[in-house]
Amino acid sequence: MKKRNYLKKSIVYILLTVGAILMLFPFIWMVSTSFKPPTEVYGLKLLADHPTLENYRKIMVDTLFSKWFLNSFIVAVITTISVALFDTLVGYVIAKFSFVGKSIIFLFILSSLMIPTEMLIIPWYIMSTDLGWVDTYWGIMFPGVISAFGIFLMKQFMESIPDDLLDAARIDGLNEFKIFFKIAIPQVYPALAALCIFTFLGNWNAYLWPLIVIETEEMRTLPVGLAFFSGENQTYWEIVMAGATIAVVPLIIVFLIFQRHIIKGITLTGLK
Repeated sequence: MKKRNYLKKSIVYILLTVGAILMLFPFIWMVSTSFKPPTEVYGLKLLADHPTLENYRKIMVDTLFSKWFLNSFIVAVITTISVALFDTLVGYVIAKFSFVGKSIIFLFILSSLMIPTEMLIIPWYIMSTDLGWVDTYWGIMFPGVISAFGIFLMKQFMESIPDDLLDAARIDGLNEFKIFFKIAIPQVYPALAALCIFTFLGNWNAYLWPLIVIETEEMRTLPVGLAFFSGENQTYWEIVMAGATIAVVPLIIVFLIFQRHIIKGITLTGLK
């Protein structure tokens, strides 16, 4: 039995190792290519014979990469803060308050999850055009400042908070906002942290809607800017790879810092 279990574990570890290598190889190749001179880009060697930082200098100096990076950062951070505040607040209200039409409102919120994003593009664009939001930060952000999934997630976690705990806070004289910020949010912190991380990553990598609503080169977000740059400079893959490598760095940092919250949040979400 011990030999059989050892064999099973060995096979599992081997398969996991092979899968990890297959998943990481494109990323490793991207980073490696970003340090290669143009003469070595199409070679089969993984490591450059003459590594250089010239590709990074060109992407930062000869393009609007820094502006695209700043645009993506602003959009991702503001949207994440908005989702964290409004989704948690709406989830708290739906979970802990009784009012007429609560079930219908929650049903409409859940129903919006069934609508594909592609079907909302035209209404969003018409509204952006009518209100003058095209090619603005708000035009990029407004579809994601509050999310139905986030409301559903936070509502489920808010329901786990004992009503007696909230009633005790009311008896002690706390108003509803203080109860929300001081009592409710600390109880659902893992779920909130996971929601913020997923929101940041989703907005950082967003492509379709920014591609449609952005008109000028200066307002492009990082995915849109890199897509246009790679399309216009298909012979300069080493520079494209340098830009893609820099674009991935914030995501890696976020994951390394908050990976504990990601795993815990996903685990708790599964339990819910």
